[in-house]
Amino acid sequence: MWQDIFFENPEWFWLLLVIPLLGAWHFVKRNKENPVVLISSVQGFTKSSSILPKLRPVLYILRLLSVALFIVAMARPRTVDVTSQIKGTEGIDIVIAADISTSMLAQDFKPNRLEALKEVAIEFVERRKTDRIGIVIYAGESYTKTPLTSDKALVKTSIEDIDFTDAIDGGTAIGMGIATSVNRLKESLAESKVIILLTDGVNNTGFIDPEIATELAMEYKIKIYSIGIGTQGKAMSPVAILPNGQFQYRPVEVEIDEALLTKIADQTGGKYYRATNQEKLVEIYDEIDALEKTEIEEEKFYDYQELFKPLVILGLGLLLFEFILRNTLFRSFV
Repeated sequence: MWQDIFFENPEWFWLLLVIPLLGAWHFVKRNKENPVVLISSVQGFTKSSSILPKLRPVLYILRLLSVALFIVAMARPRTVDVTSQIKGTEGIDIVIAADISTSMLAQDFKPNRLEALKEVAIEFVERRKTDRIGIVIYAGESYTKTPLTSDKALVKTSIEDIDFTDAIDGGTAIGMGIATSVNRLKESLAESKVIILLTDGVNNTGFIDPEIATELAMEYKIKIYSIGIGTQGKAMSPVAILPNGQFQYRPVEVEIDEALLTKIADQTGGKYYRATNQEKLVEIYDEIDALEKTEIEEEKFYDYQELFKPLVILGLGLLLFEFILRNTLFRSFV
């Protein structure tokens, strides 16, 4: 509740510094409030057992509380309900085409390339608030894991569920991955259409040539950002499956067809990136995010609810209560 309240004029809170000064002044001057009567003896007077004189400072405390409430009211506490209406948008449709071949389990990324790819892709999806995003995965063949959708929760769940065992066949069919992605985007009416193509190898299988798939992308004005994933040199990669079902790893030379990936990106108006570690992959996604901005025209409506009135009413109530006490119960002592 309190985190939703803000003050329009917080500079009035400086007046609260007066409260302790008034309290100190009253403490010093309190003995001079009553007149002093000098008499020769008090033996003829009976000692009163009333506690009212001891409660007399309550009157001043009530007055100080009312002053504090008035100061807070002058600061204008309020809440605001903000509603947004998007009037127009130049949306971007994005397909993330992810290589899920066995080599994506190489451990030059932590814990491996595939898990690093998934983590960074989810962060990217979270930033694309108004875009539609689809997921295509490929190895020896390719298929659509999630069609274009604006449901970010569905897309993130789909990415989290990606596993190398989803691959129908071994190998890396880059052309197939591009072709399936183009098929998802070709009927899109979005202002901009983008494929983010991720792979850690070379095209070594599939019945669609990457260059033909690239021409299809060009025909439908689809831009491709290609990313080669893998360190320079060798990486611990799976080479066999042991009897217990675990992978056997050994250092394998990282081989990425950078010439092909560069050509694909250049011909479609995109850009090629090389991600040698997870930090570099994050930077690449950040750059793509900056390059592919969605223009949004948004109207915001602010509904303010003023909260100073109850404070003023309570402050006046305390003053009235103090006045009544001063002129009734404490009349003979004040």
